[in-house]
Amino acid sequence: MTTKYHIINFVLRGCLFIGAVAVYVTKRIEYGSFSFINGENMPWYILPVWLFFMVEVVLRFIPTKLDPPGCKKHFKSQFVPTGATEPKHASWKGAGIVGAIWVAAHAILGILYHFDVVDKGILVLFMLFYSVCDMICVLFVCPLQKLFMKNRCCADCRIYNWDFAMMFTPLIFIPHFYTWSLAAVSLVLLVKWEYTAFKHPERFSVNTNSCLSCKNCPEKCCRHKKSLKKKQKKVNV
Repeated sequence: MTTKYHIINFVLRGCLFIGAVAVYVTKRIEYGSFSFINGENMPWYILPVWLFFMVEVVLRFIPTKLDPPGCKKHFKSQFVPTGATEPKHASWKGAGIVGAIWVAAHAILGILYHFDVVDKGILVLFMLFYSVCDMICVLFVCPLQKLFMKNRCCADCRIYNWDFAMMFTPLIFIPHFYTWSLAAVSLVLLVKWEYTAFKHPERFSVNTNSCLSCKNCPEKCCRHKKSLKKKQKKVNV
C-alpha cells in the first residue's frame, strides 16, 4: 500500500511540475513576466496546490500506515526494543555535509532572486521540481544516500524527515501566507525530528529498534530498487 501511495504521489507531483512549467513559459511569453504568488491576483489553482502539500506535511505528525518505517521512527509507538542498549549512531558528518550544501546553494539562489536574476515563478518551480526529486529518491535512487549518508536504506536514513523542509526552502524568499505557512510547518517537523534524534537515539538505530529491521519492514521500495539495479546491469552487459 505504501509503495502504491508513493507511485501515485510521484505521478501527481510530476503532473503538477509539468503543468506549472507549461503555465510559466506560456505566461512569460504572453506577458514578459509571471509570478504564481502575486498578492490578490493569484491563479485559482494555487489554493488546491497549497492544500495538497499542506495535508502531506501535516500528516507526517501522525504515524499513518501510508508512511514507511523510516519516517515514523521518531514516534514512541514505532519503537520496539531489540534488547540492545547502545544504539549505533548514524554519522552526523553526512547529515552535516548535506545541510551545509543545501544552505549554501539556497543562499546563492536567494542572492539571485534579490538581484532579479530569477523571479518568484522560478522559485515555485524549484519547489515543485524538488517535490518530484523527493519521490525519485524514495522510488528509484537517492544520490544523497550514495554520496553522503551511506545508509542501508530509507528505514535507517538519518535525514528522512528533512524532505519537506528541503522541498520548501525556495519558498522562504516569497513573503506570503501560502509560502511561509508551508515553510513554517515543515520547519516544525524538522525540529521535532532532530530533537527526538538527540533525545531518543535508540529509536533511530537498527540495532536497538526492531521496527527498522528488514524482516519487520512492510515497505517494498528496497526490493523495487534492487530489481531496477538488476535490470540496469543486464542492459549494461
